[in-house]
Amino acid sequence: MEFEALVRSRRSVRGYTADPVPRQVIEEIIHLAKAAPSSMNSQPWHVHVLTGAPLEEVRRRNTEEMLAGAAPKRDILTHGPYEGVHRHRQVEIAKRLFEAMGIARDDKVLRQDWVMRGFRQFDAPVSMVLTYDRVLDPGATCHFDLGALSYGICLAAWDRGLGTVVNGQGIMRSDIVREVARIPDDEVIMTCIAMGYPNDAFAANAVRSERESNEDFVRYVGFED
Repeated sequence: MEFEALVRSRRSVRGYTADPVPRQVIEEIIHLAKAAPSSMNSQPWHVHVLTGAPLEEVRRRNTEEMLAGAAPKRDILTHGPYEGVHRHRQVEIAKRLFEAMGIARDDKVLRQDWVMRGFRQFDAPVSMVLTYDRVLDPGATCHFDLGALSYGICLAAWDRGLGTVVNGQGIMRSDIVREVARIPDDEVIMTCIAMGYPNDAFAANAVRSERESNEDFVRYVGFED
């Protein structure tokens, strides 16, 4: 796929088929994505790829803990609830997803089920857990590097017919992920990416988030009019 078409067609996928993803395809995706920019060539990233029984255990325990009201245990510092324009954008995409899925505003059962789908990493057959070397904390620069790697993974996967969604809910209980995946203590768990073949019958997969126009967030300095 040509690059512009690839970028413009990619979307977050939240419903997957049960078809397994071949390890060789995942290796190709990571091999391509690791060409992402890296500050001073530090390459701070590690990728732990889960499928099968280990992923199911993470799903089950993550869901049980959150349903029981357990507090999140993320490795990285996170902001509180979004406010202002960031909250507005969050709400707008949620409304579109709920509308596509036929989830009414007052349907607490289906809304709760949707939240639990996030904790289950949307039932994708693969979860890629991204970590960085703890010695680099506080990690603003390596966070940037892992963001670049994440985007590379999403694009390379889409080019191969695979869907992804970067999913912070999947590592909401990082202690569980660390235990099951045997992630060393000297690595910080940052996020995970759900991956699999898109289920075209899943209505939410047709929803595309919108981006602001360039005029809303870009300034040009020193250019002639």
